[in-house]
Amino acid sequence: MENRPAEKPRFSVIVPVYNRIDEVRDLLGSLSAQTLKNFEVVIVEDGSTAPCEEAVREVRDVDVSYYYKENEGRSIARNYGLERARGDYFIFFDSDCVIPPDYFATLTQELDAHPTDCFGGPDSAHESFSSTQKAINFAMTSFLTTGGIRGGKVSLEKFVPRTFNMGFARKVYEKVGGFREMFSEDIDMSTRIREAGFSIALVRPAYVYHKRRIDLKKFLRQVYVFGMSRITLKLLYPGSLKAVHALPAIAVLIGLALVVLAITVSPWFLLPLAIYLAAIFIAALISTRSIVIAAKAVPASVIQICGYGCGFIKAYVIKILLGKGRDVEEEIMMRKGK
Repeated sequence: MENRPAEKPRFSVIVPVYNRIDEVRDLLGSLSAQTLKNFEVVIVEDGSTAPCEEAVREVRDVDVSYYYKENEGRSIARNYGLERARGDYFIFFDSDCVIPPDYFATLTQELDAHPTDCFGGPDSAHESFSSTQKAINFAMTSFLTTGGIRGGKVSLEKFVPRTFNMGFARKVYEKVGGFREMFSEDIDMSTRIREAGFSIALVRPAYVYHKRRIDLKKFLRQVYVFGMSRITLKLLYPGSLKAVHALPAIAVLIGLALVVLAITVSPWFLLPLAIYLAAIFIAALISTRSIVIAAKAVPASVIQICGYGCGFIKAYVIKILLGKGRDVEEEIMMRKGK
């Protein structure tokens, strides 16, 4: 399904979708409310059993195209959209994002003032999100839990755009190519863009609302995979692993040591853990002004750190220390696109 005017858009918004009808409806609704509509939207349905075409047809005031293809993964779906997009810049949102009404006006102003080849923005929690979603958002964005690497004002690592809010120029795509089907494919893409010599910038005012997971079990699985994929990225790019990436794993090991010491020596060894969790609660309370969200942010942060840390440790032992699993040669072949 295509509904395209003759005028070429500046931005092409590409969204892979898999069984997310309600989320797509919310996303398209927020795009319809944009104050500046210098963009098209390319929805790529990746073999969903519950397609969102009806939700797309409801949109009247946005240049939107809808494609249905067999299920092959979100990276291949994004590449499918890239091949059909017409804009000078390609923008990537996750289907569970809601876009503030002045996003494209802000982005246009920022790019005109400070041109860059690749860019990304932070994410936040909308007031309509559930308390669990807001707690998870805090766990994923707080300096206390992630070191600010996802667009925070203070960060322990150079900013890396991620596909919940990421964009790059057409010339980048023409030189670097599309996404690879792998976990943390957005970090892989950002690294390839940087290595190709293109500029990358954080456009902090161009933020999105990200719904995150709706329950802690799904969140645990997500961050566990993130931890494992960080080792895959190390195999692909040996210099990419920074100290900040290992902090959750170190925290897990220190936490286990303190628990063992508390059981075998003295309960006072739990004091550092108690202080850290109290700091998370206070920071979340100040940030969200909600005792409920702050209370939920504590277990969400524990899950974020422990899930990522355990995934990191497992992958490090298997892939680095034991040399099993995906071997280095395979990683290098993938890096070369073979």
